[in-house]
Amino acid sequence: MSGLDEVGTRDGWRCWICDEPVDAGTSVNDPRGPSIDSYFTASKSVKGRPRVERLAHRACNTRKGATTPVIRWPERLFVSDPAVLLTTVDRLERKGGREVVGRCPSSADGKKTAEWLADRLSRLTPGLPVASTVEPGGGQYLVVLTVARR
Repeated sequence: MSGLDEVGTRDGWRCWICDEPVDAGTSVNDPRGPSIDSYFTASKSVKGRPRVERLAHRACNTRKGATTPVIRWPERLFVSDPAVLLTTVDRLERKGGREVVGRCPSSADGKKTAEWLADRLSRLTPGLPVASTVEPGGGQYLVVLTVARR
């Protein structure tokens, strides 16, 4: 197990759930204070997959409880049918391949979404080599995540 300072430094002092900054100086008893969250708990671990410790605000960590947290899409992005990101990332980690994660009305909206996804996923799953692209299709622009099979 890692110490709070080690996990916080590795994660850039950002909460893995809400992606907001975590103040290292805030009390661990404060709702916005730092805590360590184990994404794959011992009871949910999959053979061969290590337990992953991530930095989270105490409130974000507590709120998720026994349910899978939701990684929210920003309201500033114009995306139809956005995918559930943790489910998508889990599938891409296991199988690799390609997944459409949303539809945008314009190329510019698609580009903004793809840029946000690449940035967000670089912090959510740092070891996953994922590419985010935009493809025209059916009068819309599809945002696609691709991972090379390992």
